[in-house]
Amino acid sequence: MRALFIGGTGTISSAITKQLLAKGCELYLLNRGNRSDSVSVGSINMQADIHDEASVSKLIENMQFDVVVDFIAFETAHVERDFRLFHGKTKQFIFISSASAYQTPLSDYRITEGTPLSNPYWQYSRNKIACEDYLLKQYRENGFPITIVRPSHTYDDRSIPLGVHGKRGSWQVAKRMLEGKPVIIHGDGTSLWTMTHNSDFAKGFIGLMGNSHAIGESVHITSDETLTWNQIYEIIADALGVKLNAVHVPSEFLAGCSPVDFSGTLLGDKANSVVFDLSKLKRLVPQFVATTRFNQGINQTVANILAHPEYQVEDDAFDMWCDDVIQAMNHALSSIRDNNRS
Repeated sequence: MRALFIGGTGTISSAITKQLLAKGCELYLLNRGNRSDSVSVGSINMQADIHDEASVSKLIENMQFDVVVDFIAFETAHVERDFRLFHGKTKQFIFISSASAYQTPLSDYRITEGTPLSNPYWQYSRNKIACEDYLLKQYRENGFPITIVRPSHTYDDRSIPLGVHGKRGSWQVAKRMLEGKPVIIHGDGTSLWTMTHNSDFAKGFIGLMGNSHAIGESVHITSDETLTWNQIYEIIADALGVKLNAVHVPSEFLAGCSPVDFSGTLLGDKANSVVFDLSKLKRLVPQFVATTRFNQGINQTVANILAHPEYQVEDDAFDMWCDDVIQAMNHALSSIRDNNRS
């Protein structure tokens, strides 16, 4: 198989790249070369900026691909460009959308690919929906061989997946746990969520590549495992070897007072319970099984982060914000108790 990845060094794509190369795929990676340390040995690197359409067009002028995947298309203009570049040059074009595009709030917590797409809270999700609409139109009217893939919360060994964290990543929350400080869990922590290790995601994704039954289809790829946010944070604390000290804060309160925009990532995504129906994926890729339970994956992630200081990026502003929010919650609780005694 000859495949072209636009991007190819991120959380999702790096795992796919690694597994494809192990299978002997002829894999081209088109990116600006800013993360050369993440490029897998054995791939054929094509250094270019995908936004420079003329240069990319010239670069691929005499090339044909079995599969083209764009991991960094976020707006309609991006997939319009991809259509111009790759129409007639690939047997399959895979667009990476997002499970956050599904109806929010959900009318049914069980999500299938037939669940309506609508997210009034998050522009990112609405942009992904618009990209899907455009590509489906090109499939219907011009035979552009698309497959739409919707990831949910996928993680790797470089970052701890969380519901509430700052602009600089999740390390500060882990640091608070290690120091015995309270950490914030949105809501009451009982909403349902799914975490997917990138190695599991890659197995499902590779099964869709070159799969004629996936043409014209939309498919989400996640783990089968469903956890509450309380369980997720407990598992992370256990991996760190500490006792969890959790403070539950309403999601609306967090979104209203945070310097980080939680209206999309929290209200439009993680604050909602999700349970994914994987029937379609398993019909298209019968061999797919997610084998990394969250406690197994997070143990690997924590061990890797603790062994690599470069992943331990501190965020003092977020740390102070956490203290302020927890103090405000405690003050409100204390004031109400005092009033009740009066």
